[in-house]
Formats: sequence, C-alpha cells, structure tokens
Amino acid sequence: MTRESPTTVAREPSKADLRRWRKYLAAERAEAAVYRDLASRRSGSEREILLGLADAEARHEQHWLDLLGEQVGAPRRSDIRTRMLGWAARNFGSVFVLALAQRAEDRSPYEDDADATDVMAADERIHSEVVRGLATRGRLQISGTFRAAVFGANDGLVSNLALVLGIGATGVPPATVLFTGIAGLLAGALSMGAGEYVSVRSQKELIAAARPDPGSHTALPHLDVNANELALVYRARGMDDVAATAHAKEVLSTLQFDADESPVEDDEPDTIGTAWGAALSSFCFFASGALIPVLPYILGATGLVAVGIAAGLVGLALLGTGAVVGLLSGASPLKRALRQLAIGFGAAGVTYVLGLVFGTTIG
Repeated sequence: MTRESPTTVAREPSKADLRRWRKYLAAERAEAAVYRDLASRRSGSEREILLGLADAEARHEQHWLDLLGEQVGAPRRSDIRTRMLGWAARNFGSVFVLALAQRAEDRSPYEDDADATDVMAADERIHSEVVRGLATRGRLQISGTFRAAVFGANDGLVSNLALVLGIGATGVPPATVLFTGIAGLLAGALSMGAGEYVSVRSQKELIAAARPDPGSHTALPHLDVNANELALVYRARGMDDVAATAHAKEVLSTLQFDADESPVEDDEPDTIGTAWGAALSSFCFFASGALIPVLPYILGATGLVAVGIAAGLVGLALLGTGAVVGLLSGASPLKRALRQLAIGFGAAGVTYVLGLVFGTTIG
C-alpha cells in the first residue's frame, strides 16, 4: 500500500513517535546544511545538483514539521555521524565527504518507517545514487595515487612487521632487529617506488598505444569511398562487417569538420595518475608504514614488550587504512578495517612462527 504524505496522523502520537520524528527532523536539517556547504565549494552543474539535494531534504524536513505541529519542541542536535559529516563538509568539501554522504543516504530508515512516505523513501534511495555519481569523478581522479598509497602503506606495515617479528623470534640481539628493520624499510621503499614508476609508466604507454591517432582524421577527405578503408578501422574496433560498412558510409557522407581539428575527444579522467606521483606516494607511504614496527626498538624496547607494542601499533594502522579504503569505496569501513587487520596479522603471524622454529633449530 502506498504511504501518503499526511499532515496529521490518525492516531495520537506517542512519546516514542515524537522523539523519532524530532530525530528525523534534526537529521534532515543537518543533511540539507551539508549539501549547502558542499555546494558553496562547487560551481556549475555540480553546485546546482547539490542545492537540489538540499531542497529535497528541506521538503522532508517540512513533512516532519507538519506531523509534529505544535509539539515540534526545541531544536535538537543530529546524531554524531551527521555532525561529523557537516564538520567535514565545512572544512574539506572533498570526495571523502561525498563518500560519507553516500553512506548516510544508504542508511535511511524511511523504507521501514510507516510515518515516512513512499516518495521520501524513494528520494533517499535516489539521493544515494546522485551522491555516488558526484563522487565517482573524484574517486577516479585519486584512484591511481590512492592505490599506490594504500598498497605502499599496507605493504610497509605487514612486510616490516613480519621481518622484525621473524628476525626477533630467532633470538638475535635487539640492535640486530633494529638495523634489520631499518634496512627493510629503505630497501622496500626504494623497491616500491621504482616498481610503481615502471608499472604506471608502462601502463600509460600501453594505453597511449591503443588510443586512436588524433591525426588520422586528416586522411578522411582523401579516402576512396568505394574501397572504404574506414570500414576496416571500425571492424578492427569490434564492429561486424555490415555495421562497420554502414557506419563508415555515414561518416563519409556527412563529413564536415575543420581540417585542423581532431574529432577524437578524451573527456575521461585519468584513473592511473602520473608515474612520479605514484612512485613518490608509494615510497613515502611504504616508509611510513615500515617505520611503525621499528619504533619500539628505536625507543629501546626489547623482547616480548617490543613485539607487543609493534603488533599493537601496526594493528591500529591496518585498521585505519582498511577503514579509509572502505569509506572511499562506499563499503562498510568496519568490515574493510577488520579484513585488513586479519590479512596483515595473518602474514606477520606466520613469519613469527617460522622465526621461532628457526631460532629453536639454530639454538
């Protein structure tokens, strides 16, 4: 049954109803403010879209005002997550805020609330897709460098923790563990930076080689219409013979363009990033991650105390990187954080056990 948009309800609202409606009212006001803050940092169509979302939240706000009537009460604060989102929107206005806003829209309770209308529930679902679309370009633009940063930090954390624990478990002096960890940090960071540079540079060269030659359009006016080599181009790109021939004839029959202007346009954002950007990002984040397991030994800790501190610090860092990945990907930050922790500790734990085995064997 379709839920209408009532200005009153048939039953007398309970205290629980009033609390819930006031909570929704505060959330709608806060979310509208978030979208207006984001819009103040944007221009053009993106600004208009964000202001449109704010207007929609204002309509939802009015719904709860109508239900509450004279019992609206004093303005109440929204929940902590919405307040944090508002603070981030005012101070950053970045793709991280859009990712948070997307998750906030995904958590809308209106589909299961009899006092919200079907229109409101549908609005919230569509709002999530609108915000997802706004966040997509930002996600794509940072994906190359972000991938290198996350991979570098995670690799530094896990590999150096495994190295330090594995060497420490053999029973060598703490100084040996410290210098081994520092050597692993430097070697790994340089290797990661060089590897990212070569990887990104090679990938960009492969993509460039696969793109159409922007100068090839100058040959179109001189093609033999009967022989029609243009059809071969379309067939090479995946069209069948009939479709390629028809499309080539259409292009040649309507050929009107500036000879100095290429019809090939590339409006897609660069999802790979620059080779130097990826290399520097990977180097710095690997070094930062690899430094954490070494910190207890730098500060003078030894034995199981150093192991415990290193494992605890790395665990917190793994939870943080996992949560950030989950946030930007629109998934649950908690699940991604726990997955990152399990993988990292699993690898380090195996190495530590092997170190114990080798230490016992050598002893």
